[in-house]
Amino acid sequence: MQNETQKKKPQSRRRKNRGMTLIEIMVVITILGLIAAAVGIAVVPKLEQAKHDTAVLDIHNIQSALKLYYAKKGNYPDTASGLNALVQDQEFESIPKDPWKNDYLYLNEGGKPLVKSYGRDGQEGGEGPDADVSSADAQTASK
Repeated sequence: MQNETQKKKPQSRRRKNRGMTLIEIMVVITILGLIAAAVGIAVVPKLEQAKHDTAVLDIHNIQSALKLYYAKKGNYPDTASGLNALVQDQEFESIPKDPWKNDYLYLNEGGKPLVKSYGRDGQEGGEGPDADVSSADAQTASK
């Protein structure tokens, strides 16, 4: 009788140490997939808003560099020189790119500088993430 009890104990130990079944693993993977989907749905729209906010901050920094240029030279760079003048004057190391890897547009409109990004689509106009970001927008918002 004692031999039968001793034989059953090692078997029950092996069952406890076997690990997870295939169904348990599939349930865990499904739960992780649902969590990843929920996070993805919540985060992806915020990425485009973050790029827009980055463009606004970049334009503000370019405007600050333009003010320093104006303080040194007495005028803003002409449209032909553009942001290259800021690089030559060592305000920037290189010409900055917007968050969508496009060049910022610089215009000198009657002595007033305008810095602009065409947004995600890289074309004038647009709505949402494709909307233009401009220093003129920032100036009207601060007034």
